[in-house]
Amino acid sequence: MKGLYDIHCHILPGVDDGARNMEEALWMLNKEYKDGVRHVILTPHFRYEMFEPHMNIVTRGFMQLRREIVNIGQGDMQIYLGCELHSSMDMVECLKKGRRLTMAGSRYVLVEFSNNDEKSYIEERIRSLLMYGFIPIIAHAERYSATRNDVRFLSELREAGAYIQINADTISGHSGFGAKMYAKKLMKQGLLDFVGSDGHRQNERIPEIGRCVEKVEKTMGTEYAKKIFIKNPRKITGR
Repeated sequence: MKGLYDIHCHILPGVDDGARNMEEALWMLNKEYKDGVRHVILTPHFRYEMFEPHMNIVTRGFMQLRREIVNIGQGDMQIYLGCELHSSMDMVECLKKGRRLTMAGSRYVLVEFSNNDEKSYIEERIRSLLMYGFIPIIAHAERYSATRNDVRFLSELREAGAYIQINADTISGHSGFGAKMYAKKLMKQGLLDFVGSDGHRQNERIPEIGRCVEKVEKTMGTEYAKKIFIKNPRKITGR
């Protein structure tokens, strides 16, 4: 299947714990290309006291990577800039003032939580984003105790206006049987909106969208796979 989207990855080089240099970034994009991916939203981390790349560096790296894609003959690969924004009390202010980016210039925001964050905190942060007109996408929802152990809570967040993203490796089974079954449950209950590779490096957490699409097609059918990997992400980019 071609024309796929990867809405969550760390391919932008030298800004977080993802690609270490341009060579590695291009290797990862080439892997994505071979898997049928044609649209990639780059989502470098922003987390206080851990990942705080200056926006000038992020933007400059993005422009350089876009030029390199054309140079290697993959001009039909579209990349967009976003952010994996770790939740904080001032994340709305960060977004409003442009200190961090939404997804591909849209109102969608990829928001990450800590594994043991309480339900009340997660709900409050999600509602805060919604209140100011942002559309939260909960990054790798399978990782958090609050959502992993209570699908009903995840459903309530979705009903409030949040969207749910699961990592490709989780669906493929590389994150363990329990995580795989959790992802399958979300798909069967209609609670999954997006899949991202969360790809980091060429020898660690490799982007595996192609393998994941095959699993989803086998479990849920081709039309469902198109919805999750093409139609839903298209709402973010408008393309």
